[in-house]
Amino acid sequence: MSDTPKDIEELIGIMARLPGLGPRSARRAVLTLIKKRGALMRPLADTMARVAETARECVNCGNIGTGDLCPICQDVRRATGELCVVEDVADLWAMERGGAFKGRYHVLGGTLSALDDIGPEDLRIPRLRDRIADEGITEVILALNATVDGQTTAHYIADEIATTNVTLSSLAQGVPIGGELDYLDDGTISAALRARKSL
Repeated sequence: MSDTPKDIEELIGIMARLPGLGPRSARRAVLTLIKKRGALMRPLADTMARVAETARECVNCGNIGTGDLCPICQDVRRATGELCVVEDVADLWAMERGGAFKGRYHVLGGTLSALDDIGPEDLRIPRLRDRIADEGITEVILALNATVDGQTTAHYIADEIATTNVTLSSLAQGVPIGGELDYLDDGTISAALRARKSL
């Protein structure tokens, strides 16, 4: 039986459920928070309580914000006619970190998966069709992960919007900048070869 107080064990247990943190990492994190209670734990607790009250899903695209519409959907400068479709909010935030895309996003909320019993009705695909019609979308960019489920979802979306008057494109896949062929997997090398371009 552990000598750790019940409340602290409970906090460690909750932290251990976070992605990237196991029981040992959670224990270290909690000990650090307790040692730096004033500088870390109290501000973290206050911020988490505030975010728990204010964070919500954007009704238009599925991003996380503090209002019904996220800042990207509210920004009129981003109404470029380009719509980038991503699997989840983490992918949207990754695209934003790159700073190259200036249009709007559509978060599917996952990918089609027969194993996990996730069908089209479980994703925001109907909302995607509505947005194409309502927002004057001219190009849909599929930025889905290069997994079997991601590619299955991409093909399904392509079929679903085939009758619309939009250009459909996907992110290039292949050798990353600074990448060495010897360290790449076979799938990445194959994708890079298929996506080759003239010099």
